[in-house]
Amino acid sequence: MTHPIARHGRQKTPKPIALIARFVGVAAAVVAVSGAAFAGYATWSVSSEVQTVALAGETEGVVPQIDAIDGGVNLLLVGSDSRAGQGDAYGDTEGNLNDVTMLMHIAEDHSSATVVSFPRDLVVPIPSCPDPAGGSFDAMSAQPINVTLSYGGLPCTVLTVEALTGLSIPFAAEIQFNGVIEMSNAVGGVPVCVVDPIDDEYTGVYLETGTHTLQGADALGFLRTRHGVGDGSDLGRISSQQVFLSSLVRTVKSGETLSDFGRLYGLARAASGNMVLSQSLASPDTLVSIALALKDIDLEKVTFVAYPGSTDGDGDYAGKVQPLYDDADVLFAAIAADQPVVTADPANTGVGAMVDPNAPAATAESEPAAADVAASAAEAATDPSSGAADATPDTSGNAAAAATALPQSITGQTAAEYTCSKGNDY
Repeated sequence: MTHPIARHGRQKTPKPIALIARFVGVAAAVVAVSGAAFAGYATWSVSSEVQTVALAGETEGVVPQIDAIDGGVNLLLVGSDSRAGQGDAYGDTEGNLNDVTMLMHIAEDHSSATVVSFPRDLVVPIPSCPDPAGGSFDAMSAQPINVTLSYGGLPCTVLTVEALTGLSIPFAAEIQFNGVIEMSNAVGGVPVCVVDPIDDEYTGVYLETGTHTLQGADALGFLRTRHGVGDGSDLGRISSQQVFLSSLVRTVKSGETLSDFGRLYGLARAASGNMVLSQSLASPDTLVSIALALKDIDLEKVTFVAYPGSTDGDGDYAGKVQPLYDDADVLFAAIAADQPVVTADPANTGVGAMVDPNAPAATAESEPAAADVAASAAEAATDPSSGAADATPDTSGNAAAAATALPQSITGQTAAEYTCSKGNDY
């Protein structure tokens, strides 16, 4: 049977405005669909590349929505010096030690964040840790904290820091050299001020006096140099690292990276191939949710501090860092209570850093508040009954947030403070 040819009436020629509107509508629909497809692919791609490990007693949590994470966060970031899978650029040194151990705490109401760096030579008790091959390792009464990765992997480092601080740490990540390189590239480099030349033959770092935008291998070398800064100790290296970290926070916030899902994904992708994450961080959504919790925290409420210690020990651990437990208790009691912390004075940056003498004039607005905080801390240190450390001055018109003035032995700075790294002076 022959079917008749369908005939249509003559279509009206659309007016230019209607044609443009129709085109825009179709284009918007295509963008929406393709954007959703890209987001799905991006999430799958990052997830498929991540290596995970279960912390002691950990079970996989509920994946949050793409929004700031609910409540507070304790996340341990461990930098590994392992050369495994990192190419031949770093030599063939065997082993797997903690090059960096940092604990980040975000307050439950997302009003402040504190990052604590633990010296790699800090001598601490190590609890019994799970053996990745089965069973468990015996506890040890005193070992440098940087052996924990080789002793029981990331779960052992977490258990050790939990025992040392009294805090529960549900999130943890181990990053390798190439991961640091890729993440510094992803943010486009970090400006770092140097007041004295840094010359370190061990890491191959040489930087003249001035400001340098560091990324890639240069950023990694700067973060790793110990002999090139301060007094050559790991305590000096930590304060120099805080120069980089505070500038990194300013760079990320000024570039609105934390408001840009594309950039956040780029950071996650940059790190994913060179990190081991706890199962609680296995979803990229969780990483993004934690990053979003930092988005609205004021720079002066992001504080970097070093775990307090002394190198006056003798015997088997001469030259190693001995914990100052009483002073550390002040710090971790404040963190447990979700209180922001403040160093004894703004210049208490540690032997590897100093306040930038040429700090941008824009920071002057925050200087009165910083000076008031320092005065409160000094008053509290000389007269505990004064109550001066009970609160920081409030510049926002809201009720003053309670803050804890730290002992003089705890060095550090806020992300609002412009500081410079000090080159070799020994």
